[in-house]
Amino acid sequence: MAENLVTAPAGPPSADAKSRGPGNTVQHLLHAHPSLGPLVVLIVAAIIFDLINGRFFSAANLSIMLQEAAVIGLLALGQSIIILTAGIDLSVGAAMILAQMVMAGLAINSGWPVALAILLGLLVGLLTGLIDGVLVTRFHVPPFIGTLGTLGVFTALGLLYANGQTLTPGPNSLLVWTGTVIHIGSFSLTTGVLIMLALYLVVGFILARTAWGKHVYAVGDEPEASRLVGINTTRLLLSVYLLAGLVYAIAAWVQIGRVGDASTDISSTLNLDSITAAVIGGISLFGGRGVVLGTLFGALIVQVFQNGLALAGVQDLYQQLAEGLLVILAVAVDQWIRRVRK
Repeated sequence: MAENLVTAPAGPPSADAKSRGPGNTVQHLLHAHPSLGPLVVLIVAAIIFDLINGRFFSAANLSIMLQEAAVIGLLALGQSIIILTAGIDLSVGAAMILAQMVMAGLAINSGWPVALAILLGLLVGLLTGLIDGVLVTRFHVPPFIGTLGTLGVFTALGLLYANGQTLTPGPNSLLVWTGTVIHIGSFSLTTGVLIMLALYLVVGFILARTAWGKHVYAVGDEPEASRLVGINTTRLLLSVYLLAGLVYAIAAWVQIGRVGDASTDISSTLNLDSITAAVIGGISLFGGRGVVLGTLFGALIVQVFQNGLALAGVQDLYQQLAEGLLVILAVAVDQWIRRVRK
């Protein structure tokens, strides 16, 4: 049932697929179920790391991994929607930082009601998506170049607005509500994790069960053919970037709750991490293929490797090496799977 909510419709393998070798069978299976490969990788990696260090499957460690995956999971969700249209967004981290600084700045420095400050922060996220979308759809700037430019713009605006400050809300502020811990026995998660999971369900359902979602896949697969059959590709792409911007702003709120403050001093790898999670999760960089359930698995895979290698005492350098190899492997597998369609 859960798979149906987050998986795009995919036809069964061709009639003669069974007569082909096991490699072709696996190829067709992964094409029909894009989230299956990332799920297998996630399970195998978790088992291996637990064999290396028995603390891996402890309730405390699993809780930490899930909480740390919340922000990257949300950023990767917005990134995935854009990649499905054969685009890419390099301004992810900067958009999130700008939104969170506006939320915290209005509430703490300007004395605005916290709920209104959060709402304005969400609007800032929408605005960043609108700017990216207009560049791509109206000015026909390639997504890579357009979002590379806005990466610099949003970063500068965030730094100017923050003025070097780290803003810390009060412990009972709505700004840190997303960091509220919910205990389930010895296992714990946060409100931010629940928000992330809920958004994956909602976006997955929209992509799989609505005309808008089917159009997203169609535009990513064959943009010119989509236009010829009556899809307003300009309006669709603009809506995709708007939705992604809103998701980034929600990630900003979750980030504030996770660390307890708002600062521009956040990991500079957020953009690459969001792309990594999407690609490892089976979202094709060439557009039109993949499901967001796979992206969730991809975000968890990134976190599992970071946590598992750290528990094994592996240096950060080799953790980055492992993550890079995963991306290369994921793209190679995607190319192999796409041959089914030919």
